[in-house]
Formats: sequence, structure tokens, C-alpha cells
Amino acid sequence: MSDRHRRSAALTRSRRRRKDAPARARYRVARIESLAPGESLKFMLPIRGADEECFLINFGGEFHAYVNRCRHVPMAMDWVDNQFFAEDGRYLMCQTHNAYYEPASGECIGGPPTACGKFLYRVPTEIEDGVIYARPPQDEFED
Repeated sequence: MSDRHRRSAALTRSRRRRKDAPARARYRVARIESLAPGESLKFMLPIRGADEECFLINFGGEFHAYVNRCRHVPMAMDWVDNQFFAEDGRYLMCQTHNAYYEPASGECIGGPPTACGKFLYRVPTEIEDGVIYARPPQDEFED
């Protein structure tokens, strides 16, 4: 692995997988009662042949999941493990770049100009029998 790939993997917390996961596979993340409003939970999900760190949030009783990657510079948003909410739970914040994101849409509404107007990479979720499942995103996204 080249130095460039090693640095990229370290910044994005990605790990190469031996085999690609089935395209429509779903992965169990949590039970709905395990995540109260205003809480978050990190999890790994196979995306494009690599295990990517993602996070699930409960925002006002609704669940949303995103790839754990700021849109300003591709690095994890939580420098304090599993801390994504800021401003009394009204926004998600990149702890490194102070970029603020709307929790429900993932849109960057404040912070570095190169991030504003961009969206976090959404991870599709579904709930079945009280269990939250995630699927790898089908849309391509930038590294």
C-alpha cells in the first residue's frame, strides 16, 4: 500500500475488505430503544470494497445515518469519540473544522466556504421490528 493510500485510509478511517459485500445487503446497526433523541452511534459499513466508519443519530425521534466524513476535508467529524451534536442538539458539527450540518438533511449550513451547501454522505436506513438496518449507499461520492 502506498503512503498516499495509507494516509487516506487513516484520515477517513477506512479499511480495505477482502471481498465486496453484496450490493443490496443490509446490516444491523442498533435497536431503536438503544438510541435516545440527541444521541449518536458509530458503526462500520462496507462501502466500495472498504469498511467505512459511519454514524447513526436520533434527531427528534427520527433516525438518520451518514458516512463519518466532513465535506471540508475528508476526515472524521468527531475528534471526541462519538460526539457529533452541537448547539444543544440542533446541529451536527465537525469538531475539527467547525462546519455545522443540519441533522435531518446533512446539509452544511455554516463553516468553511468550501463545505457550505454540500451534504454529508447519507447512508440509507430502514427499521424493521424495532431494529435499525443500514445499507451501503448506491450513489458514488468523493473521497
